[in-house]
Amino acid sequence: MTLHLLKLCVGTESVEELAAWQAGREAARRAAGADARPRHVTRMWPRRAGELLDGGSLYWVIKGHVLARQRILALEPCDGADGIRRCALLLDPELVRTAPQPRRAFQGWRYLQSRDAPADLLGSVPSDLPPALAVDLARIGVL
Repeated sequence: MTLHLLKLCVGTESVEELAAWQAGREAARRAAGADARPRHVTRMWPRRAGELLDGGSLYWVIKGHVLARQRILALEPCDGADGIRRCALLLDPELVRTAPQPRRAFQGWRYLQSRDAPADLLGSVPSDLPPALAVDLARIGVL
């Protein structure tokens, strides 16, 4: 069974802001001659890496709601400036919007079973739609 990760997107107000931040980082890495794919570096290496790499995604919690996901392509070791080994989650550049799902704050990341993951949104969602309203619309089947 496919396993996913759930992560808070701290300091980001919207999916569009996350996309813009990742695009800026991509341009900087490309200019430096490095792998330009989006990545998220985390202190802990997932013990269930095989399940994550079998089609898993990183689900982003933005402003208290899961709003998007990115497929996890690879896990790579990387060293921090402090010399401590960390895990880089290499992500698919495509940000897929999901049905909004409320989540409380937590530290680090959490595993997310496929059965508990929000569904992908098939249509377009207005970028200025408040997450709470999107949750209510999703609950009644409009989104």
